[in-house]
Amino acid sequence: MTLTLTLTLTLTLNAAMVYLLAAAVLLALLFAHARRALPREVWLAGGAGLLLLLSLGGGIGFFSGLLLWGLFLGGAAVMLTPAWRMRWLSAPLLARIRKALPPVSATEREAIDAGTVWWDAQLFRGDPDFGKLLATRPAALTAAERAYLAGPVEELCAMLDDWEITENRDLPPAVWNFLKEKKFFAINIPQRYGGLGFSPAANSAVVLKVCSRSSSAGVTVMVPNSLGPAELLLHYGTEEQKNHHLPRLAAGRDIPCFALTGPWAGSDAAGMADSGVLTEVERGGAKVLGFKVTCDKRYITLAPVATVIGLAFRAHDPDGLLGGGDPDLGITCALVPHNAPGLSLGARHRPLSAVFMNGPIRGDEVFVPLDWVIGGRGGIGKGWRMLMESLAAGRAISLPASGVAMAKLACAATGAYARVRRQFNLPISKFEGVEEVLARMGGTTYAMDAARRLTLAALLQGEKPSVISAMVKFHLTEGGRRVVCDAMDIHGGRGICAGPANYLAAAYQQLPIAITVEGANILTRSLIIFGQGAMRCHPFLLREMAAADGDGGDALGEFDRVLCEHLGYTAGNAVRAFVRAVGGGFTVKVPSAAGPSERKYYRRVARWCAAFALLADVSLLLLGGALKRKEKIAGRFADALGHLYLCSAALKIFHEDGAPEEDRPLLAWACEHSLAEVETALRDVLHNFPSRAAALALRLAAAPFGFRPSPPADGIGAKIAALMTTPGPARERLVNGIYRSADAADVTGRLEHALSAVLHAEKVEKRLRKECRTQPVGVAFETWVKSLAEEGALSAEEAAQLTAERAAVFAAISVDEFDPAAG
Repeated sequence: MTLTLTLTLTLTLNAAMVYLLAAAVLLALLFAHARRALPREVWLAGGAGLLLLLSLGGGIGFFSGLLLWGLFLGGAAVMLTPAWRMRWLSAPLLARIRKALPPVSATEREAIDAGTVWWDAQLFRGDPDFGKLLATRPAALTAAERAYLAGPVEELCAMLDDWEITENRDLPPAVWNFLKEKKFFAINIPQRYGGLGFSPAANSAVVLKVCSRSSSAGVTVMVPNSLGPAELLLHYGTEEQKNHHLPRLAAGRDIPCFALTGPWAGSDAAGMADSGVLTEVERGGAKVLGFKVTCDKRYITLAPVATVIGLAFRAHDPDGLLGGGDPDLGITCALVPHNAPGLSLGARHRPLSAVFMNGPIRGDEVFVPLDWVIGGRGGIGKGWRMLMESLAAGRAISLPASGVAMAKLACAATGAYARVRRQFNLPISKFEGVEEVLARMGGTTYAMDAARRLTLAALLQGEKPSVISAMVKFHLTEGGRRVVCDAMDIHGGRGICAGPANYLAAAYQQLPIAITVEGANILTRSLIIFGQGAMRCHPFLLREMAAADGDGGDALGEFDRVLCEHLGYTAGNAVRAFVRAVGGGFTVKVPSAAGPSERKYYRRVARWCAAFALLADVSLLLLGGALKRKEKIAGRFADALGHLYLCSAALKIFHEDGAPEEDRPLLAWACEHSLAEVETALRDVLHNFPSRAAALALRLAAAPFGFRPSPPADGIGAKIAALMTTPGPARERLVNGIYRSADAADVTGRLEHALSAVLHAEKVEKRLRKECRTQPVGVAFETWVKSLAEEGALSAEEAAQLTAERAAVFAAISVDEFDPAAG
């Protein structure tokens, strides 16, 4: 009796689940039909659901089935009848949203609207078009840009001695003059104003190469070409301002800086306390309108040597001199000469061991005429939008390039060092522990450079990708930190002894600078990437917010229309995520150009994009404005979105480079690692989701077989370690773009010289080991080699090879020594 009852109950519950599943599928079809877009996954799921219904639906009684179908048809009637839907669904939901929606300030609105969306939107929405991705035009350099890299940039790098720069706390005068003469501060200034007029790709390439030689010199070059007065003038300045300032900046007669951050406004720059009060003063017998600005700024790069300062402040018009209205005019940007009365600068900060010029700027009632405001009178109050739009592009160039420079330098140096450094009669690269770290370095660097190049391609198309710029700033500076730390681990004592021979110390010490500036990485991850990404990339969220903000007669109607589309989008994503999870992405349209080994990665990216889109959308629907305060969950969504971008970038660049066979291990590591990170992030989102019931339902839809993140296989890592320690096309592509000296006496050149010597002598050493000839204890290496030559075991040429190898390796692994008396 008990068994019979149990079986009956089980069958009833199973059949009920079947009916519910079929009802969900039919609802998905209805919603998708409302959107007039039915992906193939929806029709496949619809057919499967109906077959299940026909084959299994009889497991429950007639009246139970009738009740379930009644509920389903009642819900469908409400959804498909506009008047009923607006009364019972849209109107209550709109009232709830209006009550829960936090007020959006003007500065927040400007930040949301700044920039554009691109590939990030496709990833966010769950159904990326890989054909369009692969068709994106590469970020190629022009002949003039290549010549500049091969000429002045190489010449500059040869002039730089990072140890000397650090010891003297400044760039040499000859370097400063060279930077001005060769227009390093005018990379992005058009030629008509005397600048170079180079592309973002060239800007990135210059910063990358210079940073690989000296980060202090690299920062000095990058700041005027990133978020600086020139960039703001080009986009927002008046013609008079452009014609006055840009030629002076291009010729190096003026050194610019931009003052934004202060003691009370760091990451929350919009909350600055610096203010300018509009007033009227007597000048030359005429009355001049302007702002009396009081400010306290810090961390301003180039401030101690700047001659023209971009200054951000909050403008006020308490006396209504501009015609009344709100006295708070908003954040405003102006260009102020360094000798303006009341302005104080020249003191220096010391950001760790970096010696680029950086310091505070203070002002006490500095008079700023309206024609100093960027954009003139029309630019008053537009400063925050100017900054956000410029940052959307600038942040995608300089800091990512510096992060990639550090990673490529670390890979080049560590690959060579691990091959020439021997312990226990083996190169340390042969030890699996070292091999594992080399693989992580190489795979991470490959993904980083791919993301840098893909982002530059977007910029060349005219995009200002605010979300992507935040992602690459975060992931490429964090990646640089991880790779350099790995390099230090492999170098051991060689890496921690400071001196002219240390090529890693400066990068290691200064890593926190890139992590901190232009949006601290912690807040970039937890607030900006997913927060701004949700607002910009989601197809309906901004429209729903606009409808909720509206008070017109058709506000409810507009909200209802958007809501229907949104629900269809959600249902479509749910079905797409489930079908791709069950089928392994077999429905995904993979580019025909993709080889067999890449096709699985395209499918997996698409599969996890659909899961991400579903989880993100439902989180926004259920949590609403509360998600803004769930920074841990938002941070995990940011991790998933960022790694989807890194993985798709790696696939794009592998295709762009001609799918070289030697690079397959790097591609495989980058994709496997990023996809494991995506899976881990989404798993942790659900593990910590506030609603356990919703988490369970989402897990069943997005990952019905569970989450099983798996790191790259050991075999892939072994191949990467081998290519990093052996000169060849793959190694050259991996470290391409950094400065590499052929001088055996150079700090990095001696490593490449030692690697060449080791490989040149390898056959001789292998033969000696086979003949069981080893250096006797207590006998100098040179004496032993000489005795072998005298015995006839070595030719004179072979003896010279071994002696040269020994000297080259010793120079490469040696550390600096200092005389205590020298201080």
